[in-house]
Amino acid sequence: MAGTVPADIVMHNDMVIAFRDLNPQAPVHVLIVPRDHIENAATVEPGDSHVVASMLITAREVAIAEGILDSGYRLVFNVGSDAGNIVPHLHLHVIGGRPMGWPPG
Repeated sequence: MAGTVPADIVMHNDMVIAFRDLNPQAPVHVLIVPRDHIENAATVEPGDSHVVASMLITAREVAIAEGILDSGYRLVFNVGSDAGNIVPHLHLHVIGGRPMGWPPG
């Protein structure tokens, strides 16, 4: 968000920025980050609903732009260190472009 690390920006608006993950887990792996600081999904408050809605709408726009809307994609919020959340800023993973089995992995 600070612009200190180069990023392949996919799209942005006044509420969020979407860029390709540096360590992709699938052919499409985009992170959607709100411009306002929210630590993680566990700290989202009712007043943040417009931010979360913008993140979900942007995820759909990413899926359309990346050609994975119809084939399917996964949306992931990681919360806490056990989930692998190493960046203390809310972000949504949009992952797709290949079949993903269940359980995730």
